[in-house]
Amino acid sequence: MARIVGIDLPREKRIDVALAYIYGIGRPLAKKILEKDLGGSIKPETRVKDLTEEQIGQLGAVISKNYKVEGELRREVHSNLKRYVEINSYRGFRHRRNLPARGQRTRTNARTRRGRRKTVGSASKAAPAPAKAA
Repeated sequence: MARIVGIDLPREKRIDVALAYIYGIGRPLAKKILEKDLGGSIKPETRVKDLTEEQIGQLGAVISKNYKVEGELRREVHSNLKRYVEINSYRGFRHRRNLPARGQRTRTNARTRRGRRKTVGSASKAAPAPAKAA
């Protein structure tokens, strides 16, 4: 199993797909790394299990040198969100309240962010009190 920047890549997948398992690298960036940064020395259709140790080392060196990935990127994203919350910006307020931060509607939808529906008010009317005979 190839290990690049602390992530085990799946052996049976193509290298251009497997690189997307690294946080901060998507499919387009994986393709760019293979074509431009490595000069085409590794073909995108190569399976991870067929890579040599030298090629794995090249990939690891290029990624760690030129791109922010995994822990470093996660820390940066987390610190950005923390900054929004600390300066009391609108986006920070939305993050603090666990609501959508990019202008999406919340009257309907937004269930992923807001959680399960909670019924507000009474679901049914209470039974009227019995009338007293005088």
